[in-house]
Amino acid sequence: MPKIKTHSGAKKRFKLSKSGKVVRAHANKSHILNKKTTKRKRNLRKTTVADVTNVAKVKRMVPYK
Repeated sequence: MPKIKTHSGAKKRFKLSKSGKVVRAHANKSHILNKKTTKRKRNLRKTTVADVTNVAKVKRMVPYK
């Protein structure tokens, strides 16, 4: 069985936690930051767990993480 190629974009955006959950960063933190509150921007810095509907796809894209 040949090795599976890792999706280059996905390996930069996602990582797996020790328990196997897919961890991702929040969106909307790159520009147009004036209208966003400090509290909102601070919370966007944190990571979050990916939605359960996307987990299987992400794990297939990053098989060796």
